[in-house]
Amino acid sequence: MLFSSIPGQHEVKEKLVQLVTNNRLSHALLFLGKEGSGALQLASALAQYIVCENKTSDSCGTCPSCKKASALMHPDIHYSFPTITKTGIDKPVCNDFIEEWRSFNKDNPYGNVYDWLQTLEAENKQGNITAHECEDILHKLNLKSFESGYKILIQWMPEYLGNAGNKLLKLIEEPPAQTLFILVAEDESKILPTILSRTQLIKINRVATKDVQSWLIDGLSVPKEKAISIAPLAQGNLREAMQLLHHGDENWQDLLRDWLNAIIKNGPGAQVKWVDEMSKIGREKQKQFIAYFIHLLSISIRISNNEIPHDIAENEIDFAQRLLKLADTSQIQSMVEELDKSIYYIERNANPKMLFMALSIKFYHIIKDKMVILIN
Repeated sequence: MLFSSIPGQHEVKEKLVQLVTNNRLSHALLFLGKEGSGALQLASALAQYIVCENKTSDSCGTCPSCKKASALMHPDIHYSFPTITKTGIDKPVCNDFIEEWRSFNKDNPYGNVYDWLQTLEAENKQGNITAHECEDILHKLNLKSFESGYKILIQWMPEYLGNAGNKLLKLIEEPPAQTLFILVAEDESKILPTILSRTQLIKINRVATKDVQSWLIDGLSVPKEKAISIAPLAQGNLREAMQLLHHGDENWQDLLRDWLNAIIKNGPGAQVKWVDEMSKIGREKQKQFIAYFIHLLSISIRISNNEIPHDIAENEIDFAQRLLKLADTSQIQSMVEELDKSIYYIERNANPKMLFMALSIKFYHIIKDKMVILIN
C-alpha cells in the first residue's frame, strides 16, 4: 500500500516518512484512530515503505518488496488480528485465516471488526487474539528476517488481546534488533496498560471531508454531485462513506419531512406509524438517517451564521433553510445533542421503537413553540 493511495492524513504521512528517514522510529508504535480513519492502511503503508528498495517520499510500488508487501505476502511483514474457533481449528492463529485476511483487505479495506468477523462467518462468536497467536508471534519475530533486514508485526485491534497479551511484554520492551511492532487500535482504554506504556503513540484523526470527497470522485469515480452529498454524512469515516455509497439511495429528506410533520402536525397516531416503519429498516440505515438529519441541522447553523455553503447540494440548503423556520440555533443544538446520543444507543442495540418514539416526544417539546410545517 502506498501512502499516496490513502485519503487525506497528510501530516501523519509526512511524520512517518520523517521518522524513517531520520532513523527515529520507535520499536513499538500505537496507531490510534477511530473506525474508518485509515489507521490500518497507514500501518501497512509504513511497513511497505520500510522494506521498499527504492523509496523516496513514498514507496516506489514497483520493486519486488513493494509488490509482495502490497499483496500482504512479504515474508518479513506479519499480521495479527482477532480470530475465532472453527471446525478443525480449535486453537486458532492468524496464519489459519491469512487468505481471508488478504481478501478482506482487498475488498473491504476500511472495514471494521464486525465486517471482518462476518467475513469469517462468525455468527454470534466473539473475536479474540489468543494465547496461541501470541506464542506464534514470539516464534516469528525471534527468527531472522528473510529479505529486508527488518521484521514487522502489524497487530490490528489489540483491544482483543486480553491477558494473553502479557506474553508479548518482554518482546515488545526488548525486541530483537530491527524488529518493529505496530499496534492499530480504536480504543486505548481497552488495551492492556502494560502494553500501552511501551508504545509510541501515533494519533490518526478522522479524514477531512474534502479528502473524503476527493477520494470518492478521483479514487472511486463517484459522480461529483453524489460525492458532495455523501462526504459530509460520512463524518470522516471512510467505512461509512462506502456504506452510504452502496446503500444510500433512500430518500432521507422525504422520511425526515414525514417525521417532522408527524411530530408537529399529525399527532401521536402518525408518530407511532412512522416509528413502526423506521424500526424495520435496520441499524445501519437508522444511523445513516440520523447522520443525515445532523448534517442538515449543521447546514442550518452555518446559514444562521451568514455562512453560504458552496459545498452543499441545493436541495439540502433549501431544506436547511426551512429547518431554521422551525427552530432557532439553540433549539437546533439541543436536537443535535439528542441525535448524537441516539447513534450511541443504536450502536449498543437499543430498541428502535422506544428510541425513535422518545426522540419524537423530545423534539416536540424542543420545537413546539415554532410550529412551521415542512411541505414538499
